[in-house]
Amino acid sequence: MSDWPSGHPRRPVSAVFHTASYVTLAGADWLASADPYPESVHARWAARPDAPSTLPCGTVFDVINAPALFGRDLVDRLWTAGPGSGPVATHRGRILLFAEPGTARRLPALLGWEEWSGSVPPLLCHGAGDAVTVPPLFPHRPPQPERPRPDPSQPDPSQQVLLQPDLPQQDLPHPGPHPGPHPDPPHTGPGAPDPAASRWLVAPDVRHPWLPGPGTLLWACIRAARRSPVTRTAPPPATAPAPAPGTPDGAALTPVTSATTAPTPPESRPVKAAAPLTPR
Repeated sequence: MSDWPSGHPRRPVSAVFHTASYVTLAGADWLASADPYPESVHARWAARPDAPSTLPCGTVFDVINAPALFGRDLVDRLWTAGPGSGPVATHRGRILLFAEPGTARRLPALLGWEEWSGSVPPLLCHGAGDAVTVPPLFPHRPPQPERPRPDPSQPDPSQQVLLQPDLPQQDLPHPGPHPGPHPDPPHTGPGAPDPAASRWLVAPDVRHPWLPGPGTLLWACIRAARRSPVTRTAPPPATAPAPAPGTPDGAALTPVTSATTAPTPPESRPVKAAAPLTPR
């Protein structure tokens, strides 16, 4: 059951949680509008659509930069019990949440008044005067190597078996693989980009996407901090002092007191003198 206050703003009802991996044309226009020269941004994207870009913050959006684990809990809380989120990206092990302009300035001040603010990890709030690196518009696709086409002048290896019926079974040429489509080998190497380094979790797909404000993110931060376990460091166990040189091991285990007391002697009882023996 959602504990989101009914009077707070919500994302449109028609919106559902999606994990679009690419940006639509309308979303690209929205991202480019953050730059003073959006035409130059579009020109860079047209030249290299699979390369990350740097965009300024503070006019169209602010960005809240959170650690990976806490950031995923934050997004999960926003979508399962809250109003949803705006565009969300991951870059170099961090979660980037796009928020309303001014959120980067107000959110730290609001967190300072909360009791659970100590459980919230440090957040990097990018606002006016800052710039962030956004993932590429489209996921990277490595170039596909050209496959050799079969030469029609060469006989098919599978037909050579019929032309040589007298050959022993072990000497028959093994027919080659049938030419046809098969999965491409993965593009690995020093120049291959890391797909997990920068990608969209919730890509912008409209011209004016809904963005959460500082109050919404404050609510999500407190709920995520309450749900995350708190780890406490146990004190180290007490160790017995090392025995002095020349001391038996058993003596080191005997507790030493400030004052040693002699053992209490048993209670003395009066000894009666024996009666003298009388001769009969």
